[in-house]
Amino acid sequence: MKILPFFGRAHVAYLPDKKVIGLSKIPRIVELYARRLQVQERLTAQVTHTIQEALNPKGVLVILEASHLCMMMRGIQKQQSKTVTQFHTGVFETDTKLRDEVRGLLGLNSRFCKIQKEAECPLVV
Repeated sequence: MKILPFFGRAHVAYLPDKKVIGLSKIPRIVELYARRLQVQERLTAQVTHTIQEALNPKGVLVILEASHLCMMMRGIQKQQSKTVTQFHTGVFETDTKLRDEVRGLLGLNSRFCKIQKEAECPLVV
């Protein structure tokens, strides 16, 4: 079995409580985990947990949009396909309006369906 890379964008939002982090640190956290042999779902969770543990904010929301070479080169060969994963903690788990607001700011609500039931939505949660 050969593993092919994936590439894309990471969207990170957190609602601070007492600590804040410099903006340059967030991409460093993403890069730290992205350089490893990795699957997208685990990467999303690891970034979320690291920010949660380091800052203890009111909530963290991480959304990854990625194109996978395994889907582009082999299998279904869909060049424009994207896989979206999302992981959230704290207020982002309980407050769907807040979560939708962040997704709206990112333009994700217009490009992807809202999460109602996993079977109805292409987002991996």
